[in-house]
Amino acid sequence: MENEVFAGDLDEQDLYEHFKVVADKGQSMLRLDKFLVQRIENASRNRIQNAVEAGSVLVNGKPAKSNYKVKPLDEVSIVLPHPPRDTEVYPENIPLDIVYEDESLLLVNKPAGMVVHPGFNNYSGTLVNALVYHFSQLPQLPGNDGRPGLVHRIDKDTSGLLLISKNDKAITFLAKQFFDHSITRRYLALVWGDIAADGLVEGYIGRSLKDRKIMDVYQDADKGKWSRTHYKVLERLGYLTLISCELETGRTHQIRAHMKHIGHPLFNDSTYGGDKILKGTTFTRYKQFVQNCFELMPRQALHAQSLGFIHPDTRKYMHFEVPLPADFTSVLEKWTNYSNQQQ
Repeated sequence: MENEVFAGDLDEQDLYEHFKVVADKGQSMLRLDKFLVQRIENASRNRIQNAVEAGSVLVNGKPAKSNYKVKPLDEVSIVLPHPPRDTEVYPENIPLDIVYEDESLLLVNKPAGMVVHPGFNNYSGTLVNALVYHFSQLPQLPGNDGRPGLVHRIDKDTSGLLLISKNDKAITFLAKQFFDHSITRRYLALVWGDIAADGLVEGYIGRSLKDRKIMDVYQDADKGKWSRTHYKVLERLGYLTLISCELETGRTHQIRAHMKHIGHPLFNDSTYGGDKILKGTTFTRYKQFVQNCFELMPRQALHAQSLGFIHPDTRKYMHFEVPLPADFTSVLEKWTNYSNQQQ
C-alpha cells in the first residue's frame, strides 16, 4: 500500500520478519513452540503461539500447531512482527476520526497532512501520538518500533483508512494478511492525462538513481522490490482522469511511482512532478483555473477509500469505506464542471 517514507525506507513487509529454520539431523523430538523460542531471538512462547494461531508458522510448507513435534530436517518458517525497540512516544490530545472500533482493532480515517508516526522532523502531531493519548491502555506491541498498533502506513498527504491493532494477537494475525497481500485495498486517485483503458502496472520499485527522495520502477529485480497495481477508469475529465487503484503489494509510494511511470502523475503531487500543468491549453484563464485547484488541494490527489480484511477474532471478512474528503471533492467538482463546459 502507499507507504510513508521515513528513516530506513521500509515497505509494509519490512514491518515483519520472515524466518526459516531447518532442524538439525540430530534434532530430538521437541514441541514446535519450544523449538522456535530456542531458535529466534526476542520471541516469547506467547508470541510464537499467537503466530501459530494466525497461521503464520509452517512446517514443510504446511500450517502446524504449537504441539507439533519437530523432527530432524523439518523446515520451519514463520512470519513475525519485528520486536519493539526502546522508542518513547509522547501522548498528544489530537482528535481521531474513528470509523470502527472493537476490543482488538480500530479503523481511523486519517486526514491529509497528518504524519502517521514520529520520525525525522516529525516528532509530534502524528497519528501515533494521538493513539497513545486516546488509548492509554494500548500496549507496546511487537512490530511497532515506537509505532503502537500500526500494521501499515499511508503517506502524510494521502487521506483515508488506516487499520490499527490493539493487542498482540490482532497484530500478529493482521501482519500475516499484509505479508501475504490478502488485504483488499482500494484508492481513488486523480491523475494527469486521459487514460484510455483499465490496466495494470508492475515492476520492481526502488530508490531513484537521480533523486533518493523518490521511487522509480525498474525491470531489474536487483534494483528494487516487486510491485503490482491494478487501475480502473472511473471518470474522464478531459485533461485529468479519476481512477481507482487496487494494490497487490505495499511498496513505498507505490501508486505515485507507478502512475508517473506510465506517464500519468497524480494531480498536484509535487514529489513526482504532478504540481505542474502537464496537460491542457496555453490560455491564461486555464492556467489560473489549475492554480486555483492546486491551492484548494495542496497535496497529491490520493485517498485510501476502502479496506477489507479477515477479523482476528471472528475470522469473518470485514469491509470498510470512507468518502472523499472536502478538498478532493471540491477539486473533482471543479474539474467535472470544466470538462462539461468543454463538450
